[in-house]
Amino acid sequence: MAGELVEAMNMVKSFRVSDLQTLLASMGRSKSGLKHDLVGRALRLVQTEYSPELLKNVRQLYESRFPKASGWLAARRPEGVPVAYSSLSSSPTGTQGADYLNGIPKLSSTPAAEVKLVSLPFYQTLETLLPPTELIAQNSEKLQDSQCIFELTQSQADQVRTSTELRPGMKAIQVVLRICYTDSIGVQEDQYPPNIAVKVNQSYCHVPGYYPSNKPGVEPRRPCRPVNITPWLHLSTATNRATVTWGNFGKRYSVAVYLVRVFTSAELFSQLKHCSVESAERCRERIQDKLRFDPENEIATTGLRVSLICPLVKMRIGVPCRVLTCAHLQCFDAIYFLQMNEKKPTWTCPVCDKQAPFELLTIDGLASEILKETHEDIEEIEYLTDGSWRPIRDEKERERERSNTPDYPVVDICVPEANGHSPAHSSTSQTGKSGAGSTAGGTGGGVVVDLTLDSEEEEEEEGGGGARGDSDDTEDSQDSPAPKRGRYDYDKDLVTAY
Repeated sequence: MAGELVEAMNMVKSFRVSDLQTLLASMGRSKSGLKHDLVGRALRLVQTEYSPELLKNVRQLYESRFPKASGWLAARRPEGVPVAYSSLSSSPTGTQGADYLNGIPKLSSTPAAEVKLVSLPFYQTLETLLPPTELIAQNSEKLQDSQCIFELTQSQADQVRTSTELRPGMKAIQVVLRICYTDSIGVQEDQYPPNIAVKVNQSYCHVPGYYPSNKPGVEPRRPCRPVNITPWLHLSTATNRATVTWGNFGKRYSVAVYLVRVFTSAELFSQLKHCSVESAERCRERIQDKLRFDPENEIATTGLRVSLICPLVKMRIGVPCRVLTCAHLQCFDAIYFLQMNEKKPTWTCPVCDKQAPFELLTIDGLASEILKETHEDIEEIEYLTDGSWRPIRDEKERERERSNTPDYPVVDICVPEANGHSPAHSSTSQTGKSGAGSTAGGTGGGVVVDLTLDSEEEEEEEGGGGARGDSDDTEDSQDSPAPKRGRYDYDKDLVTAY
């Protein structure tokens, strides 16, 4: 047992990227990433899920790359087929012999008809015009041209011709060309060979280019999606010829042609809304299971906070969506997620970066109710152990009240008014007009104002006249009462107002 495990791990370490992707896909694992990521993932798979089936797959992949003897090659070669250059046949049942790669005979491939392409959410296959057929090198050159021939029936041609347009130049019913690795184990994703170019009826088709990368040291990625060849086809029963130019660098590729119906993100959202909605009751049960007390866990979780802001666009979620296989309760906006995958198909969860295929997406019914019941100012909620929830806005407001000081109105007495005087001068000048004429008479200069003057003293000034002058002679008298204090705590003083 231990010897077989070590042997399988050594085989995995010698695999190429295509072999690692094949092994991971056959066991239901993700096959995206760089080579060192794939090697680590495959080694962990061998160590944790070792089984006879897994060992058989590893040995088959290893023997397909490192044959044991030349007699084994002869046994695999079909009878009556010489070791010569083979041409690409338009029929999947055509005889395919061994071909040469740099002068060395290469093992004849598994019939390409066994290759299965992964289904795409935005494409619904209506007819198979050309089943998966392997691209065979005609010589030892690095750049190869392979031709495939197919025809449309009259009904298929009419179906394409009369279909509606999703946008100018793009019909809802299309004929697409798909290319993938030649591998019969598992389903294959679209994969372009190096230096690819597609020519249909002597006219070059548009092939998606590379995505620019903003990260240093990261190579730009190329979106491998079906190539729309509809505009260059003969929409009749005439024969159509498609020539694929590809780089022959040791990997095997297969090409297929399909009649498909193309969906938009709005149509996919309509399907999701009608077919995959998780009820609020089921969501509450999921929350209760997640927050249920575990006696083996020393830390008890009494609540779980969830943001109402979409991690994709940093805006409030409109339609909350999750992936059924993800462990988190955080949702993202379904509409924006589908729109982004329509332009750049990654199908990755924006919360945990795990695979998020369309078939596993679901709309969260409880989160939908919460978004309808809460105000737009609330950006976060907390799920409780009984399945209920509460907003977080109140706590934030209390923290803000504790941290901020009370607001009081501030009056700036130094700001001049339109007449050039300060507010203090204006108010006191009006008071002076009703009292002594010496105070109100301004010549445009500074005016001396007694800010501690009582209303009783103002009345004495208005009625006394000369009594004011007599009081100056008797100030030093001991019998005179103590001077009155103003309405302020400080001593009576004169302030100059400008």
